[in-house]
Amino acid sequence: MKKLALLSLILMGFLIPPGLNAQVKNTEENINAVKRQVNKTIGKWHKAASEANFENYFKLMTDDAIFIGTDPTEKWNLPEFKKFSRPYFESGKAWSFSTLNRDLYVHENLRVAWFDELLDTQMGICRGSGVVMKEKGKWKIHHYVLSIAIPNENVDEITKIKKEFDQDLISKFKKN
Repeated sequence: MKKLALLSLILMGFLIPPGLNAQVKNTEENINAVKRQVNKTIGKWHKAASEANFENYFKLMTDDAIFIGTDPTEKWNLPEFKKFSRPYFESGKAWSFSTLNRDLYVHENLRVAWFDELLDTQMGICRGSGVVMKEKGKWKIHHYVLSIAIPNENVDEITKIKKEFDQDLISKFKKN
């Protein structure tokens, strides 16, 4: 009986490692598949904005999505962002962002991903960052932050330009 148990353990030792290797390889394949799907979703989202397609743009966002714009007062939940955006889409000119670079990261559960990207926009180079979630089998934007990218050598100049605005907004926050 002891010999049979020992033989079983030895055989399992030879059989388990290949199975584990296949599992790790499969996980890498799954992560890459998720990255392709998420990149496709983000690409469709940007394309829908450039085509001023309100329905396609917003169906790619979760119902509880948050969009943070370039102005420090711009933080919208989905209904607020739709209301803000509707006139731009209805005029036929929303915004057009072309991706220059995107880095994408996938959670081990394969249902959440986050990314950062550099974009060519009407405001020059901007940085977008966001969280994407799989919801009812579809990838959707859950949280997005858009920032104007300012070269370090221009920070002093920009800081001077926005100083009064910043001081007013800081005062409002401190009063609350």
